[in-house]
Amino acid sequence: MRIQATDERHYLVEVFTKLGFNQDDSQLLADTLVDADLRGISSHGIQRLAWYRRMIKEGTIIPQNKAKIIRELPGSVLVDANQNMGQLATVLATQKIIEKAKKTGVAIAVIRNSNHFGTAGYYTRLALEAGLVGVALTNTRPLVVPTNATQAFLGSNAFAFGFPASPHPFMFDGATCVVSGGGVLTLGGNDEENSNYKGMGNSIVIELLTGILAQGSISADTVSGKHDFSQFVMVLNPAFFGDPEVLKKDATSMLDRIRQLEHIPGKEIWVPGDREYRLLAENKEKGVTIDEKTYQEMKEIGTELGIDVP
Repeated sequence: MRIQATDERHYLVEVFTKLGFNQDDSQLLADTLVDADLRGISSHGIQRLAWYRRMIKEGTIIPQNKAKIIRELPGSVLVDANQNMGQLATVLATQKIIEKAKKTGVAIAVIRNSNHFGTAGYYTRLALEAGLVGVALTNTRPLVVPTNATQAFLGSNAFAFGFPASPHPFMFDGATCVVSGGGVLTLGGNDEENSNYKGMGNSIVIELLTGILAQGSISADTVSGKHDFSQFVMVLNPAFFGDPEVLKKDATSMLDRIRQLEHIPGKEIWVPGDREYRLLAENKEKGVTIDEKTYQEMKEIGTELGIDVP
């Protein structure tokens, strides 16, 4: 079924408010989920609501806690999410380093003591809206089996990168793993011949820049004892390197050349960002798609909290 994004947003704001978040935080959290659904990334949209609700009930997420800046320099900031939602702390950190990068050329944020933060691309798009280039990383629960291992240890560890271009930015947002019927494997699957060590290396790099740099839990340890994820965000100002409009034009030219390469008959060449911006336009008009299981969860939460479901 489909519901209008405005109705989804209104429902989510009401839910988050009833769950103990203040109005501003509720609106921000709702925006991150609606944004994911509009872009066709339903796995990180309203589908996550029931999971968030369970973590709040369990005390893993504490809505009343406020994220705080622990330490900062002209080009860096360390943020404590204070066991609240990752979206709130990461937006705070990203806005802070956007201000810094406009002065220093580049700025980095690390977020500790955090939770799930939605789509990594949400934060790189904040950078793009400010005319900057953005990178966002997170670790996760242990889902990925390293090369030649038989048990999960690494996180799916999302990586997002955004660069200005036309008619929309280059926007890559994806996990550093593949999903297989036999489990969650690194990019390249379970065979070294397919260079799966490269996928494992990507995931380990993210572990180092998130859990290790934040002095928090690595993915393997987030399911026992303290539950905490960590995030890393970097933004850079292309204006330091040259005329931003020229750089944008050159990026657009390269991406268009890729799209126009000779290709397999009946197939279309997509570059990262094409699909989500196409879906964004379509879903703004037609409404976002909600699967039956998620809609049932929405109704259950609505009944529990006394909220009408769209």
